[in-house]
Amino acid sequence: MIAQARSLTALGLSQGTSGNLSARVGEAMLITPSGIPYEALTPASLALMPLDGAGAFAGPLKPSSEWRFHLDIFRARPDVGAIVHAHSTYATVLSILRRPIKAVHYIIAALGGPEIACTDYAPFGTQALSDLVIAGLGPRHGVLLGNHGMIATGADLAQAMHRAVELETLARQSYLAGLAGTPVILPDDEIMRCVERFKTYGPNAGDGEA
Repeated sequence: MIAQARSLTALGLSQGTSGNLSARVGEAMLITPSGIPYEALTPASLALMPLDGAGAFAGPLKPSSEWRFHLDIFRARPDVGAIVHAHSTYATVLSILRRPIKAVHYIIAALGGPEIACTDYAPFGTQALSDLVIAGLGPRHGVLLGNHGMIATGADLAQAMHRAVELETLARQSYLAGLAGTPVILPDDEIMRCVERFKTYGPNAGDGEA
């Protein structure tokens, strides 16, 4: 988890102390602390929060100020084992424009559907923001937060990080294609076929291109 947190900056997904990660651990979650540079993190820095709690935590440092939406996503989505929140440039630009990401590339299927929604704005760390996140995320694996950034989810941290990179790439492609002309949007039924294909995509799991 520390290695993945430190890679946020290397991958261009976050700057400074922005962004946060969490991982499900049984009936609790581990989450990165508030306001600590990633290079200074150690395993002891992580906060452990029970999923049935209301902000209680174990650890020497306060959990990320965004712990509410991490907790609520884990409660609402048993399939989610890890969450990445980042302020990556192009995803944040689209969130400022309040522009959802349409199916400009078939790889959007890796995020679970033909569109990545963009929520309205709510202040960071609030229950209002968490409620918007749950509604905007729905059954998919990515969402834009109005005037804020993005969230990607996965079964584990490696998958959540992979999806965060894909989401930022989609945001960049969508924005740049819009500058050049009118993007051709792939039909929903084609994306949903790709969603099904991605369920068996990977090492030793059939063929295909990604």
